[in-house]
Amino acid sequence: MGFLGPVYIVGICIAVCGNFLISISLNIQKYTHVRQSQRETKPYYTSRLWWCGILLMGLGELGNFAAYGFAPASLIAPLGCVSVIMSVVISVVFLKETLRASDILGGALALTGTYFLVTFAPRSSPHVTANMVERSLVSWTFLIYFMFELILFAILMYLYKCRNMKHIVIMMILVALLASGTVISVKAVSGMITETIRGSHLQLTYPIFYIMFIIMVTSCAFQIKFLNQAMKMFDATEIVPINYVFFTASAVVAGILFYEEFYGLSLIYYIMFAIGCLLAFTGVFLIARARPRIKMDRVFSMGQIPGIPITPDSGPAIKLSRV
Repeated sequence: MGFLGPVYIVGICIAVCGNFLISISLNIQKYTHVRQSQRETKPYYTSRLWWCGILLMGLGELGNFAAYGFAPASLIAPLGCVSVIMSVVISVVFLKETLRASDILGGALALTGTYFLVTFAPRSSPHVTANMVERSLVSWTFLIYFMFELILFAILMYLYKCRNMKHIVIMMILVALLASGTVISVKAVSGMITETIRGSHLQLTYPIFYIMFIIMVTSCAFQIKFLNQAMKMFDATEIVPINYVFFTASAVVAGILFYEEFYGLSLIYYIMFAIGCLLAFTGVFLIARARPRIKMDRVFSMGQIPGIPITPDSGPAIKLSRV
């Protein structure tokens, strides 16, 4: 088992710091919402503290975006559970919320899963250049995967729109299929910007950069649309773990098929990485389980994908994919 390279470590550190800032941001917003509702004073968005939380969230999401340029997508996406753990710690220590046994067990499992993910993360991830992205887009592996996703998306849209099947799993799979395109395009854009900054080759002159940028924005917009619809029909405590699992799974699959991040690794890496994902998934389910049921009508803004934190218009702030 080899060591992670310095570039990967930079990506991991940026992702962890970004998720930490997001967890602080969400608890600041939660505190502002609660304080404003108790005092019945001006709207929460007039508070400087609330805007400070929004600024921290922006910095955190910017860190997550940058992390995709340094480390594999299949590693960065599961690290969202760090924000879940830190949100619980901050809410218990500073907001005096009750610490439940499931929070402790879930946090321990998520931390163990994170250790497995980092330890058995892919060691070979090619530099993301315009030529590399163009080759991957026309590879048979990706084309088959894309056609499968397209057919599945069409079937689910038929069930959702024409058959009026509003099941939470159908909606979350639709979001995950869009998230796959988001992860691919986010890593492509971030990776090409990183290569340009390194000075190895100017990537921003290639049309593929702007094509991937458009895909990134478009897939984000449609994710937000479906997530908003899901939040109107289902409780946030149901959507949190399901979306985290599906989003992470789509990111891992995208990393494997498009960026060949697991190429050349032995079977033990696949097994241990999968165990790490399962532990992180279980931890998030336990932390989200039996939390107060909160219905929200309008919850998303454009800057919240991937990772998708939720900040409601009133009441506690909640993260959709990280809690």
